[in-house]
Amino acid sequence: MAPLPPADLSAGAFSATPPWLVDRDRMAWLAGCDDLRAATAAQVPRLLTPRRLPPGRRVVRVAAELGRALGAWYLLERRRGRRDSRPEVSRAGLSRRLRLAFQTLGPTYIKLGQILSSGEGVFPPELVGEFRLLRDQVPPEPFEMVQAVVEEDLGRPLADIFARFDRESLAAASIAQVHAATLLSGEEVVVKVQRPAVAATVRNDLAVMSWIAPHLIGRIPVSALANPPALVELFAETIVEELDFRLEAASMLDIAAVLASTEQRSVVVPRPHPQLVTRRVLVMERLDGFSFDDVEGMRAAGIDTEAVVRALMIVFLEGATLFGVFHGDLHGGNLFVRPDGTVALLDYGITGRLDEGRRLAFLRMLMGGTINDPTMQLAALRDLGALPPDTDLAAVIRDLGIDQPTRDPTTMSPDELLAEIRELTKRLLGYGARFPKVLMLFVKDLLFLDGALATLAPDVDLFAEVTHIAAYFTARHGARIATEVGVDPRDHAVDLDGVRSSFGLPPETERMTYRDLRARRELIRKRMEEHRRRR
Repeated sequence: MAPLPPADLSAGAFSATPPWLVDRDRMAWLAGCDDLRAATAAQVPRLLTPRRLPPGRRVVRVAAELGRALGAWYLLERRRGRRDSRPEVSRAGLSRRLRLAFQTLGPTYIKLGQILSSGEGVFPPELVGEFRLLRDQVPPEPFEMVQAVVEEDLGRPLADIFARFDRESLAAASIAQVHAATLLSGEEVVVKVQRPAVAATVRNDLAVMSWIAPHLIGRIPVSALANPPALVELFAETIVEELDFRLEAASMLDIAAVLASTEQRSVVVPRPHPQLVTRRVLVMERLDGFSFDDVEGMRAAGIDTEAVVRALMIVFLEGATLFGVFHGDLHGGNLFVRPDGTVALLDYGITGRLDEGRRLAFLRMLMGGTINDPTMQLAALRDLGALPPDTDLAAVIRDLGIDQPTRDPTTMSPDELLAEIRELTKRLLGYGARFPKVLMLFVKDLLFLDGALATLAPDVDLFAEVTHIAAYFTARHGARIATEVGVDPRDHAVDLDGVRSSFGLPPETERMTYRDLRARRELIRKRMEEHRRRR
């Protein structure tokens, strides 16, 4: 007779081999987490209160580190790249020096680098590749400091809790590092430990950034579109919440509950320990598997890598649009693919949370894209805060040419493409466009999933995938979507012409793989690079 499944699987998407069972009523650290989260969010305005002068000592340190990095790049790699007509040498040198400077400057800048590392296809590949090292290759704290934090927060010597506690960390990142350990009761666990003095450093960095950010508005188009003050606010909200591991453990349970309610067993969440969770220490179930970029290993084990990406996409979209909560920091270091093909999703320090109004806006945005309704999409973006509340949507559609056929960017000259981007930027800024915080997390996750397609499913037909995901939502959630949005997806087929238009493809295009899409992007990049070189 097969063993009965663990009793807590009805409460969350967990592994089938529990080191302990999750019982929310017996987790003392969980009490008051909602109030704690609200109080933590209330700190942000105080941290970002404008001041006449930033913390002087920290400004000098930041300027010195970044100035040293830029100066060395200018004298060495930039000249070498120009001399040899190899711009990639210049980009690689700048990326490496910035990564080292960010690493030296500490948690806030490391977190910025981690966000940039998710921008594959947006930022130069050299920058993305270097900043990926900031995900889990940051120098760890000495073991003595780790031991002191654990013993202080748990109130006991290590030997009274753990039969084994590895001195070497499994990974070290901006806020914390993780160590493998074994409890006295025999369970294999992972212990996440916050870096000492990180809170004070983060507060000083936020003061510096919030002082500088307003001076960058409108200076360059990219900074203006990214809305530097909103970006700093996003840093503040995410980093401040990351400083309390009780909130992270509560988010683990919340997302596990969402996955269970949608019967998504293709993704599992590690169980937080019933007692061993504090502000700076989080003990959790240890889950292992294939590294997310070990495609050969997964396929040799018979794992359907296309199904892995599809499951992540569905879980991500369901969480955001139907439940208002989603993992806000997807990247390869936070994922393991287990031998049975399930994905272990780790690190819940950054979690996207939506109130009911913004959740419905996300749902309308998804539905508007499916049926190619630009008015619905723009209205959703307005309700998310990307456009002012009184925006004339019809005027935006007309001025931006959204209702006109899309030009294929691969057929445009670099001058034409640059002119179009500049004009689009100018018009968006004229309408008061901004990039709200929750949308930043959403787009960052989409960029990761975009890169995951390149790694795990480069030959999948993107049109077929869009159709498959839309069919899933229609079958599982069609009635609910119709009630909440007012448009029944069961009455509308996916508008593939709209999908083609979003890629700048002609209507007769029947198939598009990620490999094809990557080739188009590379063609555009090379043309722009050649254009810059000639000028």
